[in-house]
Amino acid sequence: MTCEVIVDVQPKKIAIALTEDKRLVEYQEEEQSASFNVGNIYIAKVRKLMPGLNACFVNVGHERDAFLHYLDLGPQFNSFAKYLKQVGSDKKQIYPMEKAAIQPELPKEGSVQNPLQLGQELLVQIVKEPISTKGPRLTCDITFPGRFLVLVPFTEKVSVSSKIKSGAERARLKQLIQSIKPKNFGVIVRTVAEGKSVRELDQELMILTKRWEDTIRRAHAAKEMPTLCYEETSRTVALLRDLFNPTYENIYINDPRIFDEVKDYVRLIAPEMQEIVKLYKGKLPIFDNFDVTRQIKTSFGKTVSYKHGAYLIIEHTEALHVVDVNSGNRAKNEEGQEANALEVNLGAADELARQLRLRDMGGIIVVDFIDMTLAEDRQKLYERMCENMKRDRARHNILPLSKFGLMQITRQRTRPVMEVHVDETCPTCMGKGTIKSSFLFTDVLEQKIDQLVNQLKIRSFTLHVHPYVAAYINQGLISLKLRWQMKYGLGVRIIPNQRLAFLQYEFYAPNGEEIDMKTQEDMK
Repeated sequence: MTCEVIVDVQPKKIAIALTEDKRLVEYQEEEQSASFNVGNIYIAKVRKLMPGLNACFVNVGHERDAFLHYLDLGPQFNSFAKYLKQVGSDKKQIYPMEKAAIQPELPKEGSVQNPLQLGQELLVQIVKEPISTKGPRLTCDITFPGRFLVLVPFTEKVSVSSKIKSGAERARLKQLIQSIKPKNFGVIVRTVAEGKSVRELDQELMILTKRWEDTIRRAHAAKEMPTLCYEETSRTVALLRDLFNPTYENIYINDPRIFDEVKDYVRLIAPEMQEIVKLYKGKLPIFDNFDVTRQIKTSFGKTVSYKHGAYLIIEHTEALHVVDVNSGNRAKNEEGQEANALEVNLGAADELARQLRLRDMGGIIVVDFIDMTLAEDRQKLYERMCENMKRDRARHNILPLSKFGLMQITRQRTRPVMEVHVDETCPTCMGKGTIKSSFLFTDVLEQKIDQLVNQLKIRSFTLHVHPYVAAYINQGLISLKLRWQMKYGLGVRIIPNQRLAFLQYEFYAPNGEEIDMKTQEDMK
């Protein structure tokens, strides 16, 4: 299996697509100004204690206070709290970590009122992004994840991933980390560390330790609450950190800054593979060029088609996700209804596993498969679903089919489900139901071009339009595009963009910023 990562950086958002054998399997997008990402660390104050919930609310700067449960304080909470006081007591220099004393562990059974008080300063880390009407969820059990290791302050324990089966390798890694780790730090060794050299592991341990030092330095210098002390690496780098493997063939990025950031990271973790990071300079939008736009529009939405006319209907509610499997207009299997139901259900299991990763669906997922009478067929479907979900990084649990033909799946939920609206609002009537004559659309475009060139004095720009419109503008020996260039200069460039609706258009300056040419009259 070959994997490629395509990163589309726009002025207002960044989108990341992961493909396996050219098939879209993961998609993430976020606003460029997005904050409160999983992994961010803040120094903040307790806003409200809730003894009934055995939890508290903490102000981290979000419109809704973040939630911190007693069990999320972590066993080393007393050590963190004392060290934070020691750091705050001396405004000139930071109390050395190696001199800090590890305090007794916080008991699992206890009340939030014992270790916490109103206004208390805490070092907290986001473990779940704001979802719907809920604020972020926090932990005081701070960790710094890397590619091979996870650094855990205020513990001396070294743990090795249970997925490393070799006893000799587990012992080697444990002994190695014990010999190089700093005092008062614990380490979790990740699966990908198997077979890695001392130099590679020591280099990453130094990087993670420096992140902790930088975090404490910012907490020490904080003059107001809350203050962001550590920001998780960009979504692109974070995705690569968790997913990077030797099967990656290419990483395409259309932005020089993100390109340099990713290349530096790949050079650090796998110097021999840094050449797979490539800067995309094509004229077409990067997602159009790699067929990602089409796959997004066919893979999101309420109804998702798969093999031979069968389809899934996916509904989202506040508490859970419901998936209904339908055979559609599929021709019946010659071997009978039972064989037909099994074939449709197995295809649904393949597509559903992809959809869970693609939409990052979390919480409870209930799937209504087509009824099957044979127990061996139901077992076969369950095993197929379990096999498909092995490639999913999120923690999950799958139950066999119930007597009603329902399968229940729970999947780790750390951020809102990815929703991409594939239905298009008419850009010329804005949903009113009446539009100006489409025959006059090119006249409207020429008026905008004339305004740009002669009034705003912008002589170099690109016009993004629907591919059908672009084909019309480019058709003929003396095309409309050529006539525009002869009249207004060679700075007029036409780019087909699959993301746009039929009569939608966007103007862009040479630096990539959108030029807003829409007027109130255009929206009538």
